[in-house]
Amino acid sequence: MTKNKLLVLLLIIFISSCNKTFDTPEEMNDFIQNEDNGYHYKKNVADVDYVLQYRPTDLLVKQELSDNNNSQIDKLRKQYSKYMYFNLSMSKNNQELLNGVAQDKAKFGQMVNELAFGMEEKLHVYTPTKDTLALADFIYPRMYGMSNSTSIMIVYPRDEKYLKQDYLNFVIEDLGLETGDVKFKLNTKALINEPQLAF
Repeated sequence: MTKNKLLVLLLIIFISSCNKTFDTPEEMNDFIQNEDNGYHYKKNVADVDYVLQYRPTDLLVKQELSDNNNSQIDKLRKQYSKYMYFNLSMSKNNQELLNGVAQDKAKFGQMVNELAFGMEEKLHVYTPTKDTLALADFIYPRMYGMSNSTSIMIVYPRDEKYLKQDYLNFVIEDLGLETGDVKFKLNTKALINEPQLAF
């Protein structure tokens, strides 16, 4: 009887450690946005709202698939799985960050320049042992006041040696908003066992 209980326990552990699979991107987004699942992080510092959310490989694959051409899935998964993608959203008073400095032309220009070209100096990801991941790319689309937050897509290489740690530190240096450095602890188990779509 004890042997059977052990087998059932091992089976439960195996199943729970497998990647979760969803039928639609909407279902996956609901799962990701639940902070308990380790893909969505929020902080409010000095009235600035920060939301950092991981974007799983399959959401990027789904976005690129043309006319449900499922023959491309494996190729696209291989292409996108080399990297980890994050969306960073920042807002003050439910507005883009630039709206708060619009009156001060010098500060406005400096912040636009920083958001568009200087984020590699402001974003840092490192392990508990201080090994640093190099930023691969970031994309800052200007919304010209049409959005209620400033959003940046951030890309880091998916290097297995860094994911062996329990967590990664994600730090955003102060962008001139008197927040100091804002730090998130990323759950590496969640990044390894990212959810998938049933294509």
